[in-house]
Amino acid sequence: MLQIGIEPDGSANWRVESRVDDLKADILMVDDEPNNLLALEGLLEPLGQNLLRAQSGEEALRLVLKHNPAVILLDVRMPGMDGFETARMIRRRERSRHTPIIFLTGVSREMESAFRGYEVGAVDYLVKPLVPEVLRSKVSVFVDLHRKNAALSNEIRERKIAEEHLRESEVQLRALAARLISVREEERTRIAREIHDELGQVLTGLKMDVMWLAKRLAGTEKPLVEKTEVMCSLIDSTVHLIRRISTGLRPEILDDMGLVAAIGWQAKEFQKRMGMRCRLTLPEDQALLNKELSTAVFRIFQEILTNIARHAKASSVNVQLSISDDILKLKVADDGVGISESQVRGQESLGLLGMQERAQLFGGEVSIQGTSGRGTTVLVSIPMSRPQV
Repeated sequence: MLQIGIEPDGSANWRVESRVDDLKADILMVDDEPNNLLALEGLLEPLGQNLLRAQSGEEALRLVLKHNPAVILLDVRMPGMDGFETARMIRRRERSRHTPIIFLTGVSREMESAFRGYEVGAVDYLVKPLVPEVLRSKVSVFVDLHRKNAALSNEIRERKIAEEHLRESEVQLRALAARLISVREEERTRIAREIHDELGQVLTGLKMDVMWLAKRLAGTEKPLVEKTEVMCSLIDSTVHLIRRISTGLRPEILDDMGLVAAIGWQAKEFQKRMGMRCRLTLPEDQALLNKELSTAVFRIFQEILTNIARHAKASSVNVQLSISDDILKLKVADDGVGISESQVRGQESLGLLGMQERAQLFGGEVSIQGTSGRGTTVLVSIPMSRPQV
């Protein structure tokens, strides 16, 4: 039995608990003589397995349908359907196609026809009277194989169930991640709007009051006039700061003019702030994308620029955005130091993982390739045919 445990560090611990020793195998004995069946039972009883009896080929076939024997002991000479025909019928059934069959015969000269038994799928051929030790030894081998195969099948089945549960958990986690991203964007939009509208209005009103006060100050009160000018300047700086914070939380251009315009605006802002030359190749037409996809691609682009600013030591950046009916591609290449494979897969690459996660929510992917001393290229590919979340 397969069990999954969770260690204190959160890692999965796989444990396989084998129940091989607890399994009892079915042994099917087929002989038209009741005395022979009793004798076989006496010989095989010490093995401690389930012994099934059949006095004809037809009865044997019915038992094979109901049970899954580990081995079949089949008398060759029986009235009606003999052992050879019974073996052929057993082999035609998918479930019993590989069940071991040992033929039993009471006449030594019938050994000449042993090849017939092997042709219909026999694994051995024994002559009566049977040697107890030999019979038990041969049957025990097949019983052990049967028990181990049954245990292995059980472990495979339970592992598949566990894997299915893990896949379901992964789907649920992705859905949760998508919801968290959506909630975060909604919260950022709300905060940006409140900062811009509420604080902006308060500061605008405050500046108007300061300007009203400055006009009413006498010319002899020059220090107070200068103080009001400083206050107005400080208010203007605060207004600009609020606009920058609000734009950082949620650029209005993304909602008002779409992804293409927002990518162009962000690249120009990056060039102005970092002094790196940005070459832009953007679609001439403004593609109609839903809000969620536009936000995801824009946030990925922001993360790429953040990584370039922090780590690339680049002097220029090339940005290419293409949108067709089939796929959206965003390619950003810099001429910096180049990212290594270990950095891409390192524990500190949470920003890169976030980019991958955002793209995967839309069935896309993010590939990152770096060459030492020659820069890094990030390619974002998202299919447009897939329904967008």
